[in-house]
Amino acid sequence: MKISLNTIFKPKLIFNKRIFFCQIGKNGIIPQYKKKEGDKKTPIGKWKIENIFIRRDKNLKIKLNFFLRNKLIYINKNLIWCDDRNSNSYNRLIKQKKPTKDSSFSYENLYRDDDVYDILLTLNHNKNPTIKNKGSAIFIHCSFQDFRSTLGCIALKKNNLKFLINNLQTRNYIYIR
Repeated sequence: MKISLNTIFKPKLIFNKRIFFCQIGKNGIIPQYKKKEGDKKTPIGKWKIENIFIRRDKNLKIKLNFFLRNKLIYINKNLIWCDDRNSNSYNRLIKQKKPTKDSSFSYENLYRDDDVYDILLTLNHNKNPTIKNKGSAIFIHCSFQDFRSTLGCIALKKNNLKFLINNLQTRNYIYIR
């Protein structure tokens, strides 16, 4: 899988010879070594898909390749992603004991009222090791209804993201150029 980003045309994702228009970070793309938390840029690089998150309660009809099922995580109200550069849990998935809005650190709730995180893929950006302030998770998630830019992630129409997941193989990489 390749994500081809062009400054003249709209960003697009190319997968199995099909082209899907997508949204990227509001401030464009940046080499991964220059990426910083909160810069609203999508990092250039070759990325592995770490996990596939799905809202089970949305009945999305995802047919995941057998060999990718170990990457599947069902989203519930207790799942959050830490984006607080001062936290020891920076750039990690956290399972809360119970949902709460009060916390001693900044995080993103994966269970949302809109459809944006009904399906999402996490990439291995800033992992092994995680370096504080080099950017938390880069997701591939569903587009906002108004197709606005992201804060650094990649967004696709939900049906296009379903097609992608239904056709993923074990050795697919994401190339952001």
